[in-house]
Amino acid sequence: MSRRRTVSTKKKVALLVTAAAVAGGGAFALAATSNAAQPEAPRTLSAADSTVCQGLATALGNNQKFIDGQRADPDALSEARIANREAVIEEIKRKQAASGCTVGESAQDSQAGQQGQNGQQAGRQNGQQNGQEAGQEAGQQNGQQAGQQDGAAGNAGGGVAASGQQVCQGSTVTLSGEGGAPAASSNQFPAGTTLKVTNLDNNKSTTVKVTSVSGSCVLLNDAAFEEVREPGKFLIRRAVIEKVG
Repeated sequence: MSRRRTVSTKKKVALLVTAAAVAGGGAFALAATSNAAQPEAPRTLSAADSTVCQGLATALGNNQKFIDGQRADPDALSEARIANREAVIEEIKRKQAASGCTVGESAQDSQAGQQGQNGQQAGRQNGQQNGQEAGQEAGQQNGQQAGQQDGAAGNAGGGVAASGQQVCQGSTVTLSGEGGAPAASSNQFPAGTTLKVTNLDNNKSTTVKVTSVSGSCVLLNDAAFEEVREPGKFLIRRAVIEKVG
């Protein structure tokens, strides 16, 4: 009788252990299946990740900036304008959510930032363009000057005197602002020296005497500069300066 009870008790313990193991394995399997079945949450995009998100963030920032401006300096219609822009902001947020963007992301001062960026790009482009133009202009000027020098040397070798000695190669010519008859000032030539200045952009020339001292190879007074200038320009970049007397 006692033996039968002992065996019965062992069987009960074994059954309980087996049941617990089965139950635990089933729970683990369910948990694993549940974890595997959960879809990965989609990643929210920021303005840096998507041009669509960037545009929405910019629009939201512009509307918020408008509202801030109306609140800072209100008038009789400010409340109506603010209510309209708030409705626009809510619509933008809905579009952000539908596009997978960060809802409520705002690019405050976006217009100013975009203008600054456009300004930098324009500055770089203008700088490159001006550099190229300056390089081409310098190349043309040097080529023309070299050709003139070669021509003068050839004429001299053939027994024909050169018309003048070219000086201050590469110098630009502008006006001194002095009145009076056509004249020039210089930091290289004494008063009484005769100089011929030719504007290669329009092939106009003026021959003047140096009458005073300046900080450049040659500055033309108003009357002399008018004889060779191009309309609206106050600087001759492509100039040939010759000492003729």
